[in-house]
Amino acid sequence: MSAQPTAFDAPLIELSGVTKSYGSGSASMQALRGVDLTIHQGEFVAIMGASGSGKSTIMNIIGCLDTPTTGSYRFKGIAVEQLDRNQRAQLRRYELGFVFQGFNLLSRTSALENVELPLIYRGLPNAERRQLALNALATVGLNGWASHTPSELSGGQQQRVAIARAIVTQPAVLLADEPTGNLDSARSVEVMEMITRFNQESGITVVMVTHEPDMAAFASRVVHFHDGLVASDKRQAGVAS
Repeated sequence: MSAQPTAFDAPLIELSGVTKSYGSGSASMQALRGVDLTIHQGEFVAIMGASGSGKSTIMNIIGCLDTPTTGSYRFKGIAVEQLDRNQRAQLRRYELGFVFQGFNLLSRTSALENVELPLIYRGLPNAERRQLALNALATVGLNGWASHTPSELSGGQQQRVAIARAIVTQPAVLLADEPTGNLDSARSVEVMEMITRFNQESGITVVMVTHEPDMAAFASRVVHFHDGLVASDKRQAGVAS
């Protein structure tokens, strides 16, 4: 089980005065208005807020898919906004795993090949890739399903494949964007229990965007966004972190 952060722990993720604007002139829209947010290794943070509150924008910035207009984003002490496109891609490849609402699996390839994909980008040899991918599928309870394509899997199984793909590289951070949005309630709970297990047993930091209070209840900390700012940031009693 991951340890509770202390005042002496260096933050894993640190955003200071982060703003994000789109467009210019009269068409300009400010998605983030000066966000300060710190996340430590091993935390499970749920980010909530209404549509347009800035929660997806902050997830894109944390995931190095976008950069702040102003302000600072430090990951393991590295000033991410100062990195070029290739350097940000390297950070994503080696430090971050992504799980999306829509699964984002390659439709004509097997579960095994989908999970292998991030390892191909790392240049690992075939045999090593295959074994790591098989291990990741076993971890999410999909032994025996390696050869099946997404169309042959249920929604819950597809999301398990997506989670296996996200954790096969042993990332420091798992970024989950509405990971249960396309699942029924029973499959949603299964997925959340799995993500919680990775957080507690492997120490993977989890940052999850969700609009569902039942899913946010699995997190040890809930950050609410409103109009591009952090409106509240609370730890949840009785949830281990």
